[in-house]
Amino acid sequence: MKLTIIIPTYNEEEYLPKLLESIKNQDFKDYEIIVADANSTDKTREIAKMYGCKIVEGGLPAEGRNNGAKKAQGELLLFLDADVVLTEGYLKEAIREFESENLGIAITQMIPLSTRKRDKILHEFANRFMILTESIKPHGAGCCGILTRKKLHDKVGGFDESLDFGEDTDYIERIGRISKFKVLRKPRLLVSIRRLEKEGLKNLAFKYTKSTICDFLGKRLSASELNYTFGHSTKKRKRILYSVCGEGMGHAIRSGVILEELIKDYDVLIFASDRAYKYLKEKFENVHEIYGFNTVYENNEVKDLKTFLKAMKTFPRDLKENLSLLYKMARDFKPDVVISDFEFYASLISNILRIPLISVDNMHVITQCNIEYPKKYKKDKLKAEAVIKSFIIRPKRYIITSYFFPKIKNPEKVVMFPPILRKEIMNLKPYYGDHIFVYQTSKSNIRLLKTLKKINKKFIIYGFDKDKTEDNLYFRKFNEDEFFNDLKSAAAVITNGGFTLISEALYLKKPIYSVPVKGQFEQILNALYLEKLGYGEFHEEADKKSIETFLKKLPMYRKNLEKYEGGDNMALIKELKRTIEELS
Repeated sequence: MKLTIIIPTYNEEEYLPKLLESIKNQDFKDYEIIVADANSTDKTREIAKMYGCKIVEGGLPAEGRNNGAKKAQGELLLFLDADVVLTEGYLKEAIREFESENLGIAITQMIPLSTRKRDKILHEFANRFMILTESIKPHGAGCCGILTRKKLHDKVGGFDESLDFGEDTDYIERIGRISKFKVLRKPRLLVSIRRLEKEGLKNLAFKYTKSTICDFLGKRLSASELNYTFGHSTKKRKRILYSVCGEGMGHAIRSGVILEELIKDYDVLIFASDRAYKYLKEKFENVHEIYGFNTVYENNEVKDLKTFLKAMKTFPRDLKENLSLLYKMARDFKPDVVISDFEFYASLISNILRIPLISVDNMHVITQCNIEYPKKYKKDKLKAEAVIKSFIIRPKRYIITSYFFPKIKNPEKVVMFPPILRKEIMNLKPYYGDHIFVYQTSKSNIRLLKTLKKINKKFIIYGFDKDKTEDNLYFRKFNEDEFFNDLKSAAAVITNGGFTLISEALYLKKPIYSVPVKGQFEQILNALYLEKLGYGEFHEEADKKSIETFLKKLPMYRKNLEKYEGGDNMALIKELKRTIEELS
């Protein structure tokens, strides 16, 4: 027999059929296929048998390849990963070039299974780098089509099973010392970008760059030194798919704090849209962008029809692309649980793949608690309930953050905790300065600005995305350090009804004048309970008289705020970890 193809596997039911089908369609037929399987729990072994493969016991990649080579009948050995696909004529071209140049070992150039220009450029760069260095030092990573002779494999003792990273490069180097090495020019492999998608470009590029530099300097790195994990590691950490709503910044800020704790104990794959994606990708490596829903505001009011029409315009594309990305990555990542901070598509995926869903947000106080509110907001409440129930579908557990604590309807499924706060907020030393801090969810509330100009007070304003001074109005573009300084020294806060800023202001003992966005029941409810607790005031419209009256009553609100407690993030995080362990 001319060729033995050896494929190490672990739970590869999604990828293996594509590879085996591409082998079956080759015009070269003098081969056998050996699948070295590491106790897969899916249909990998059934698929291998269906295609007539021999099956041997696997393990980590080096062990699996060696076990396959021991049973090999072929004169040549071709080592492939399960997530590659052979191009047309690959086997004939590879063997022809290998034998015509009397090679002892060779590797194959790569084409990414991706339509993105970035991925194509990165893989072509890798191809050129391998060719450039082939005469300096035999080198290759990722086992992208290693072709060698069985007698040489036996002579060097196969792959070094003591190495848990870079065992392929080590193998190529050892055979390259006693024979001729080359990067094959014509045949190419189609390769999956799943690890790039899972870990993120920056993180994966760093790992491979560090590994390559150390390799050229003669130093071997372990998988643990690079924080490189295998799907069948004996020390498998539980896996979480965590997805975040991109509307506003509150969901992202809360999730950022929680994620910092979760990544210490779990492997976490993160998805977010819009502003949440931009915020989280600066803090974490494995953050992936999805499309999200956005509310249309005009003059501090939600425009329901325009919001609906805007959503429907992009929904077919969003649904197709988001589900495709999440489904593919979830099937590969195999999360034990899904956590959603009010993000729709992760909730959908959890139900499609039957993965336990945990909801962590402040929104479900509306649906899971007995709340008090004036009857005139009944329509807004019903609208909010419908949205919330459609966004988060049948979670196993609701973890709600809130600065007010109405009675929970179902204590067996629902638990409540104080708001999650950034450590930067908790580390501030607040005092009462001479300015009023103003924050707006959208740029549409022009009436408020006209009102503030009539009041003899300094207002520092965020939310209009500009640095400018207009009389007593000092506009700031968002800068985290300036934001914290302006908030900690504020005499009081004027804002909409956004949960996160209200929570942070309350922790810093700042009285709040709240003008919720009209039609936004969650903001209305926040403002209602703010006033009920005596921490500030709720107004449907901002006007000169009521703001001036509010400012005169600041001493009373500050005294009420002395009893406010918060800042215990770990209570919620401990409950979340306990729930993860229970559900997984």
